Amino acid sequence: MRKLAERLRDLPGVVAVTLGGSRAAATAREESDWDFGLYYRDRISAEDVRALGFEGEVVEPGDWGRLVNGGASLTVDGQRVDLLYRELDAVEHWLAEAEAGRYEIDQVEGYVAGMATYVLAGELALAEVLAGELPRPAFPEPLRGSAPPRWRASAAFSLGVAEAIAERGDVATCVGLLAKAAIEAAQAALAERGEWALNEKGIARSAGLGRRAESILAAPGDRAFELGRSVELMRVALEL
Repeated sequence: MRKLAERLRDLPGVVAVTLGGSRAAATAREESDWDFGLYYRDRISAEDVRALGFEGEVVEPGDWGRLVNGGASLTVDGQRVDLLYRELDAVEHWLAEAEAGRYEIDQVEGYVAGMATYVLAGELALAEVLAGELPRPAFPEPLRGSAPPRWRASAAFSLGVAEAIAERGDVATCVGLLAKAAIEAAQAALAERGEWALNEKGIARSAGLGRRAESILAAPGDRAFELGRSVELMRVALEL
């Protein structure tokens, strides 16, 4: 994959290439994807990525939103490879915002509680740089102060809505809000510890909330009083 990284680095506009995900964290299984970040200035062309000649889907920059941006899902030498475009000016902007304790949350496919803009800074911190140079930020102290209360307020709000929904016996919406609250509380706990959370996979367990929250989500009930009890149990479990 080093040779692939070199080819990616030579794409017009690309200034750095990173390896992320489980491969960078040394937690990969044999069948795990290879996740490469393509950091570029000004522009990157989907046609240039297609010209590499690998089988798979390539999308235009911006097709996946302002944060995830765009990329490709390819097969290289029989292995799954995901490319993620990262426009460096945008990344540096959100890094500066994080260092000032500010962030926004976008609704992004694959996220329950949303993707915080400081995830882009966390990617810089945790990924392995294969080509080029990139900043390697620590978790900003101002963000440790601002993010936890905001995430906890969101979790409390989610539980408040879940409580009202429970009275109607709406299982799907109530349980969805319970899961959202657990993830928001986990985000608060990790931010308070100064730990980057790049996605929501296993986040409740990483934050030490997994067993309590998951036991409630595993058996929430399907009647109004059972759902209401699950909301109260989750409120206690999350200390909200």
